[in-house]
Amino acid sequence: MRAAQPGHNAAAFLAAIVESSDDAIVSKSLGGVITTWNKGAERLFGYTADEAVGRPITIVIPTDRLDEEPAILARIQVGERVDHFETIRRRKDGTLIDISLTISPIRDRNGKIIGASKIARDISERKRAAEHQDLLMREMHHRVKNLFAITGSIITLASRTAKSTAELAAGMKDRLMALSRAHEMTLPSLGAETVSAARTTLFQLVANILAPYERDGAIAWRLSGDDVEVNGNKITNLALLFHEFATNAAKYGALSVEEGKLDITVLMKGEALEIVWLESHGPRPAAADIRSAGFGSRLEQIIGQSLELDISREWMADGLSIRLSLPRRSICE
Repeated sequence: MRAAQPGHNAAAFLAAIVESSDDAIVSKSLGGVITTWNKGAERLFGYTADEAVGRPITIVIPTDRLDEEPAILARIQVGERVDHFETIRRRKDGTLIDISLTISPIRDRNGKIIGASKIARDISERKRAAEHQDLLMREMHHRVKNLFAITGSIITLASRTAKSTAELAAGMKDRLMALSRAHEMTLPSLGAETVSAARTTLFQLVANILAPYERDGAIAWRLSGDDVEVNGNKITNLALLFHEFATNAAKYGALSVEEGKLDITVLMKGEALEIVWLESHGPRPAAADIRSAGFGSRLEQIIGQSLELDISREWMADGLSIRLSLPRRSICE
């Protein structure tokens, strides 16, 4: 154990510790006038010691928090210590910072309180990290609730039209996988600064939904026209809609035969968006009634209301044209 140093050396040693500390260490009189100001305070608040010493501590307190100072001084005057008081202070350049304050009374040799010492630590990064984590948790909670609600609606609708338990199970599996693929497209946003700003493009979404319908590496579908961004909050609805189109095309339409073709064209017309789903070289539309009733039609009604969407169909000798018209803002904002 090292021997204690003489008093004047100990005082110099303590002064060196204070001066080299990363934290801002400040002392002030009971009148709130700054008496000492270390290098950490210079870095944190932007004032040099020459600029700060002799001035009121209120130079670093925002106007809307000036009432904190008399309350703190009142506690110091009765000998209380203030531990880890989180507040906001103002730098010389006017910017605001989140800080944690620990404030202790300073006593003279007779034990009389003559001032206060403050240790201020910058917690801005910690606060931002905590706020971001809270945002992520709230967004995840919101997404999970939405997925459960959508899943419940799908089960209810599908159970009304399924002819057997096996058909219900198969249909639900396909639809849930489509939801899963759409949900994965929003996951990168969880690391973003603003979670709700997650976006993909319409072409990326449709290509993702149609990927399972490739034929031995050959693509039986084509995307053309104006690709547009889709807000992450709208991805699920669009994924369900295009999944229903693709499922029907695989069962009854162009994706059910080798020679079938599917063209999806997206056109911007001012603030309106027009999407044409065109199936050609498919089987004759003998099953047209099947494709325009049941689960799909009810799903379209729900999604149509959500996206301000109009859907029309035109049956042709070798296929089907589905035309969708909606405001651009309904999926991009």
